[in-house]
Formats: sequence, structure tokens, C-alpha cells
Amino acid sequence: MTTHLLATAGSDIAYDIHGPLPTTDGRPPLFMIGQPMQASGFGTLASHFPDRTVVTYDPRGLGRSTRTDGRVDNAPTVQAEDVHAVIEALGVGPVEMFASSGGAVTALALVAAYPNDVTTLVAHEPPLI
Repeated sequence: MTTHLLATAGSDIAYDIHGPLPTTDGRPPLFMIGQPMQASGFGTLASHFPDRTVVTYDPRGLGRSTRTDGRVDNAPTVQAEDVHAVIEALGVGPVEMFASSGGAVTALALVAAYPNDVTTLVAHEPPLI
């Protein structure tokens, strides 16, 4: 696993890559997100995909991702911008995504704003907002 820090507008986003990039089999990386949940919360699930490159991240203001904008609120559109920035930083094109809970809300905002970022989305239990 390699850990990276990405400066975005208002936050420094920490993300982890489990496996090689570009992937050895040509498949897109599998991006796992949840909120409020840090990357470490996906450790066990990621270990069940030894044949995949998995990307996890700490959302803005959680875990290793510090806020630099002085705010404490979170909006799905802002979180989606952060995820888009991570996908761009990966430099390998679109990802497949598993998103749970608040992460599913972020993922839905992401595909609405950046439909070319994700080839497949599993939105697991998005809460009503």
C-alpha cells in the first residue's frame, strides 16, 4: 500500500493505493468510499480483492484529511469534487466504485457532475437527505 496526500481547495486529502497503478490486468482500479468513514474502515474489505488495485481515501475533515478552509460542514458536491481530484491524480482514467452510506451520496453527486470518472457504481445504502 502507498499513501498519498493531495492538496485541494480547502483540504489536504489523504488516499491509499493497494496494488499497482496502472493495473497489471488493464482493469480500472476499484475505489471504495464511505462517509463518515476513513480509508482504514475498508481495510478488511479491500483485502478480499487481492487481484484488484483498490483505492481508499479519508474524506475531507476525517482521519488524515485535514481541512484548510476553516469550515466544519460537508456537502456532497464538495466531497464529489475531492473524489474527482483523487481520480484525476491517479492518472489512469475512470474507476469502478463501491460507495456506502454517505459515500454513496457523494458517489451519486460525483457521477452527476463527472460521468466519465466512473464506469460502474455500486451505491450501497445511501441515506435519504
